[in-house]
This record gives sequence, C-alpha cells and structure tokens, in this order.
Amino acid sequence: MSTEDIIEPGVVWEPLEFTEFNAEDMRNRACEFREEITRRRTVREFSDKPVDRQVIEDCLIAAGSAPSGANLQPWHFAVVTDPDIKRQIRLAAETEEREFYAGRAPGEWLKALAPLGTDADKSFLEKAPVLIGIFAERHGHLPDGSRVKHYYVPESVGIASGFLIAALHHAGLATLTHTPSPMGFMSKIMGRPDNEKPYILLVAGYPSPDCKIPRAARNKKPLPAFTSWL
Repeated sequence: MSTEDIIEPGVVWEPLEFTEFNAEDMRNRACEFREEITRRRTVREFSDKPVDRQVIEDCLIAAGSAPSGANLQPWHFAVVTDPDIKRQIRLAAETEEREFYAGRAPGEWLKALAPLGTDADKSFLEKAPVLIGIFAERHGHLPDGSRVKHYYVPESVGIASGFLIAALHHAGLATLTHTPSPMGFMSKIMGRPDNEKPYILLVAGYPSPDCKIPRAARNKKPLPAFTSWL
C-alpha cells in the first residue's frame, strides 16, 4: 500500500516551517522564557493609560493560532474599550460577586481566597483600558445556517486563553482573569449569540504606579510537586 492510499482525500499537505536550535540555544531560550513568564502576576490595580490597539490585535492573533479540536477554533474574543459598556460589565459583575461573597460561596472557597485579598469590589473592570470577553463556541454555523459540532471545546479555549495571557505579558501588559459566577451577563452586554458560553473576562492594561500584589500570590508549587518522569 502506497502513501497515497492511506492519505484522506482532500487533504493538502505543505512543508512544516520549523526552526531547530542547537542545544545551548534551546537551553537559553527555555530559561529566558521561564524567567519572563514566571514574573507574570495577576493584578487588580490598573492604570487608565490607553493601550495601542495593534498590540491587542497581535496578541489576539497569537491566541488564535492555538491548537484546537479538529482545528475548528471554537472561541470568540469580544474586546471592550467603550467606557459605558465597561461600566455595565462592572455593575453586573459586582452584583454577582456580592451574592458570591455574601453566601453563595462555600466557606472552604472563601478560606482559600482570603490570602489573596479578593472581594466584591471590581472597580478595575471600569478603570482598565481593555476588557476581553472570552467565549467558548458550543457549536459553529455554516454559511447556510446548518450547525457544525465542535470538539474539545473547554480544552481548546483554555489553551487559547493561555496563549493570550502569555502574549499580553510578553508585550508588556498586566492581566487579570476574572470569572464571576454566573457569567450570563457577559453574553447579554456583549451581544453574543446563544451558541457561545462565557468562559473568562480577561482584564488587560498597565498596572497602576502604586500597584501592589498579595504576597501569597508568589507561592507557586515547585517542579517536583506537579511533575513526574516515567
């Protein structure tokens, strides 16, 4: 049996664009990326300094290159910079957060959050220059309106979100992953269709000049605690 006999009809193959580095360069690149990404911190105190739209677009393109189930790219990024819409989002998020902290959240969860200093105040949603609503597409649509099933949606959107956070950090911006529960207000305010489920409200911008972070946020598990070699 030839190679042609086992290749699915309709598949178009092209050469892979791949750069191979020597061992020393690989170690240096891995170390440099490790040092850069481990400096990333979630912040809740943002400056209102504007962000160049091109920077956000380039980071979104990077996120859109993430691997996904059957390469169907089941995500949508709704970028919000309009002050009125940001205010609507803040008010809706704080409504959900007040209920969360007032009784919806179990005590164990609140205890875990305590060292991080979080509360129902989400003023950063209004102050930060950019909010990115990340939505997971349960299914897609063809031009004729018929549905297309999507595969591994949470996994795919999670990977793309990680790409986006890393890209924004690499560009020199701070971020916050906000996940109020429930998040249905995001769909309504951002005008997203029923086939999309709110996944993350990502806040992006410059940290305020006097920004502080909780010391507990530096507590990361060491490599042996989350890795095994077989």
